[in-house]
Amino acid sequence: MNILADMLLSEPAPIAVWAVLMVLALPALVVLASPDGVRNPRLELIETITWVRLTGRRRAERRARRAAEVAHALRFAGEVRVAATQAGEAVDRWQGHWQAAADRVDAALAAWQAADARWARCRATAAFGTPWTPQNPSEYASRERFLHDAVRAAADRGELPAAAVVGALTGGGGWDAWLHPAEQEVAVSRASAAHLARVYRAAVAAERAAWHDVQLARRSRDSLRREAALAEARATTVRSAAPPAGAGQLRRSAFAQAA
Repeated sequence: MNILADMLLSEPAPIAVWAVLMVLALPALVVLASPDGVRNPRLELIETITWVRLTGRRRAERRARRAAEVAHALRFAGEVRVAATQAGEAVDRWQGHWQAAADRVDAALAAWQAADARWARCRATAAFGTPWTPQNPSEYASRERFLHDAVRAAADRGELPAAAVVGALTGGGGWDAWLHPAEQEVAVSRASAAHLARVYRAAVAAERAAWHDVQLARRSRDSLRREAALAEARATTVRSAAPPAGAGQLRRSAFAQAA
């Protein structure tokens, strides 16, 4: 007995021969184990072979379904992970947009405060009254040129919109070219302060909207990260129930499709 055991353990060929003989003898054993098989062995053998084939086919179908489930789970996990990565990159972009909007708010506030300070100085100067000037066409033409130059210069500095220049040149927009230059300077300073106040309020609204977008992007990123973790866990569970052979190949192919 020890000699037979040593031979079977040391030589793989006898083991293979015995395994083949057992497989070949299995249908006969099944047929002989049934009374119907003894009476009609040919019919019983056909039914046994059919049953073996069906059983093998069902097992193959189950393996194929498990392999498909593994591939789907791995592919989905890879797609969600890629989406989470892209969502993280989107958060960085929205963060940059918000930072730029916040910088514009600071710049708009500083410009508005400077314009408001200039308007205050102009009002204080105008409180002393305006010097007398002759009332003639030359004086009116000079005042008109002063207004045009002052409005154009303020627009070039970004303190007035381009529409203000058009209004000053065409006599619209509330500009009065016949005012004294000191009064026109007050009017330009007042208009500049009002325009920059509107720019500041628009910048604040844009900054708040950008911050809201950042929060939405962060929530989307966090949600996708949680979903990616769950998908990874589901893929691991499904893969553990799959046949060992081909599992690595399924995982690599699924992740390659997701990428």
